[in-house]
Amino acid sequence: RSWHLAVTVISFITLSFLLALTFIQGNSSSFETQPKFSFSDRAYGGLPELSRFAYLISGTKGDGPRVKQLLQAVYHPRNYYVLHLDLEASDSERMELAKYVKSERVVGEFENVIVIGNADLVTYKEAQDWDWFVNLSASDYPLMSQD
Repeated sequence: RSWHLAVTVISFITLSFLLALTFIQGNSSSFETQPKFSFSDRAYGGLPELSRFAYLISGTKGDGPRVKQLLQAVYHPRNYYVLHLDLEASDSERMELAKYVKSERVVGEFENVIVIGNADLVTYKEAQDWDWFVNLSASDYPLMSQD
């Protein structure tokens, strides 16, 4: 009979301890799940506003296909792109690049890709609404998507 009393007391203490522990953990975890940052300044349903990139993709004679491939790899409608072929590239290469840009449906819809028609890049002063500038050559290629 005395062991019944001991088991009952130990069970009661253990049960009380477990209930108290569960209650304490439940309250502390609810504090941890509270957001640490204010989302009131965020746009688009609580998501942060995406950064805008301005890309300069430059190449030389024979780099037209690689410039196209790089543009396809880094393209996002929110960003700006300037494609430039230097003095060694022919006018026909620049024209071919411009035709490619015009033929791309998505690029044509957003009008955010410019091909510099002459070899002088210094004169370009459009598209100023960007956060980051990325200078790429035709030999570069991204390791991961920006999304």
